[in-house]
Amino acid sequence: MQLKETSLPGVWLIEPVVHRDPRGHLFESFRADLLEKAGLPRFVQENQTFSVRHTLRGLHYQLIRPQAKLIRVLQGTIYDVAVDLRESSPTFGQWIGEVLSAENRKQLFIPAGFAHGFCVMDETAEVLYKCSDYYSGAADQCGVIWSDPSLAISWPTDAPLVSEKDQLLPVMAARSR
Repeated sequence: MQLKETSLPGVWLIEPVVHRDPRGHLFESFRADLLEKAGLPRFVQENQTFSVRHTLRGLHYQLIRPQAKLIRVLQGTIYDVAVDLRESSPTFGQWIGEVLSAENRKQLFIPAGFAHGFCVMDETAEVLYKCSDYYSGAADQCGVIWSDPSLAISWPTDAPLVSEKDQLLPVMAARSR
């Protein structure tokens, strides 16, 4: 595994070393020791989602029990986004987007203190993500609306499928702190 820090401090792009032979391929998708060496937290929960093309999930974060996340795509392709919500950070309000797919096998590590969201670029996508803390219920579901003009995120769709809950999320300036 190769860990590459992105332009947002604390956000890492992780690329596997794929070993191929006539039977197929093998790669390490998770190595706790390498992640720990880079300063990433221990993961305690794993979630999996299935979504159709143009589904846009996010931008979500937690306040009571903040979660760092390690995002991986098992099937399909997504555009994965992290937004820095750490008010003391020099990159506060900045975002990064990466194409993650089953084909490129890249993963994105998003630390606590960031909002996370993704948009499905294929007919369907199955996404697996590890979390550094346990889900603490609906009271801790916070977010920023995906279309916030102050962020100007370049999503790969003009007609996203967004949940009713996510359509009601506030802009950055009005979010829960």
